[in-house]
Amino acid sequence: MEPLQNRTEENSSLLKHGDKIRNPFKPTAAFIGASWFALLTGMVGYCIGLWNASMALNEKGYYFTILLFGLFAVISVQKSVRDRVEGLAVTDLYYGLSWFATIAAMILLTIGLWNADLARSEKGFYAMAFCLSMFSAIAVQKNTRDAKMIEDKEL
Repeated sequence: MEPLQNRTEENSSLLKHGDKIRNPFKPTAAFIGASWFALLTGMVGYCIGLWNASMALNEKGYYFTILLFGLFAVISVQKSVRDRVEGLAVTDLYYGLSWFATIAAMILLTIGLWNADLARSEKGFYAMAFCLSMFSAIAVQKNTRDAKMIEDKEL
């Protein structure tokens, strides 16, 4: 994949829709909205599930911390992968730690749910809300970065 910052006139053609000219690399409002909606749905659903759960407060804190840790980790992975693609310096240590943190968050959630005294439907709910949050956090980060890059180039 070619870095976006190395585009030339010939390979950065703009799409024309009616009278508006749109950059093909700019995320659409629908995709941005869907990404934010998915992130908020996953996070709020996960937190409501924790709030209503009949588990000890320290267990709730564990699952909440895993959610926050996982969100930070996947955003870090997305940023470091994107930086490398665009030719920006990313140390191997940071890149590796980002991936380690992402995998660790997933493993910690899996171990916690495996050993929890919850119904299978509750375990599935937490797993799906966690996955939705992780995936949509990556999409939101990508959209934010794409929009900022295009905004900077248009100024």
